[in-house]
Amino acid sequence: MPVSAVADVFASTMRMDIHEVVRRMNSHLGATLVAALAGSRDSKLPYRWAKDTTPNAQAEARLRMAHRVWSLIADAESDHVARSWFIGANPLLEELSPVLALREDKLRQVSLAAQAFVEDSWGA
Repeated sequence: MPVSAVADVFASTMRMDIHEVVRRMNSHLGATLVAALAGSRDSKLPYRWAKDTTPNAQAEARLRMAHRVWSLIADAESDHVARSWFIGANPLLEELSPVLALREDKLRQVSLAAQAFVEDSWGA
């Protein structure tokens, strides 16, 4: 994937209001998975984040990374493939799902795993 595509997704996500980021992730993954990747045990909290409550800085960083990765994969493949990628065990993440890896603050590793998937460069 060209660096410009990654940069475009990054810029787009960073310009987006966090409430919109959460709304989109809720739509794509559902509030339970969004809560999990953000590090919350409250599956209703993403609904509040989508409206008026602001997540803490750590949760916001996880949410923005999730949106960036979602955009990369969904644009290259499909929404269905992106959802499957988020919830499946990933060999590049020590067999954790990206949802759990994000929860554990493995943001860089998740980003690299997503790029490897999109570029089909698993062995690189």
